[in-house]
Amino acid sequence: MSVEVLQSGLCTTVQDMGRFGHQQHGVIVSGAMDTLALRLANRLVGNPENDAALEITLLGPKLKFHEDQLIAICGGVFSPMIDGKPVPSWRPVWVSGGSVLEFGQAKKGCRAYISFAGGIDVPQVLGSRSTYLRAEIGGFKGRPLKKGDSLQMNQPNDNSMQLIGLLANKRDRFPFVAADWYIGETMLPSYEKSIVRVIRGPQFDQFSQESRRVFFQQEFQISPQSDRMGYRLSGSRLELEQPLELLSEAVTAGTIQVPSDGQPIILMADRQTTGGYPKLGFVASVDLPILAQRKPGTTIRFKEISLMEAQQEMMKVEGMIKTFSRGIDLITRHATRS
Repeated sequence: MSVEVLQSGLCTTVQDMGRFGHQQHGVIVSGAMDTLALRLANRLVGNPENDAALEITLLGPKLKFHEDQLIAICGGVFSPMIDGKPVPSWRPVWVSGGSVLEFGQAKKGCRAYISFAGGIDVPQVLGSRSTYLRAEIGGFKGRPLKKGDSLQMNQPNDNSMQLIGLLANKRDRFPFVAADWYIGETMLPSYEKSIVRVIRGPQFDQFSQESRRVFFQQEFQISPQSDRMGYRLSGSRLELEQPLELLSEAVTAGTIQVPSDGQPIILMADRQTTGGYPKLGFVASVDLPILAQRKPGTTIRFKEISLMEAQQEMMKVEGMIKTFSRGIDLITRHATRS
């Protein structure tokens, strides 16, 4: 099964959950910026959560399906259309061969994910199919998609075939059939939310009292220079009580570093493996998808959260995903028996 790229979009790459286990050797993790949207998109088509999918940014691609395929679109709102007809997101969609899927500009959020039953068939590099653009490794030839590329898909598994059976039987003359069940907005984070929760970092108390106050009380704007490596923020200058000399140490997604110019940088999916700037805080993992969907030029405000509270919030999300996965299993089992 294959998909042809008719238009590439602004930055469309192959991503999975990331390239873990090699940071001690300086290998970047990469992976999806909004891991929740990726995981749910894969679940909707019966894939394991870590299967490779397409991540689109700000302006989506135009894709032609050469065979019938099961897909799901999750994440930001890009007004997707198949053969000129609006296609819903956050649900499985059975697409007829010969149809064309296209996207507009992002209206809400700035990233979306397209999963395909079976997952995208590209070589693994150090255990991951994610694209790391700076090193030109992983994904589709280590680069964003461009016009004329052809993506191959793996064979769908049994779960996917059951979902395909549910939808293929309902197809008439339309270019696609969407499931009448979906992931509701009440289960998802708000991509228009501007408040990001933060756990104090190891150097938090070494910033001036005024800087600590400003950090939690004033807005910061996401700079146009932000990218998958890090979000550069602009706002009031944050200053240490006195200069620090720090050894470079491991960093993770959501680490908030403050370089000498006093403007925070939040490390994202393509972050470096170590950093030596003072660490003011860490974005709670549960809010990283919200942050990943904030566009350059928009503002965010920080709110303090304890480590225990952050863990409890993450457990709620994991519980939601498990409940949703059990729901899909029940739907497919019922359909198989009937």
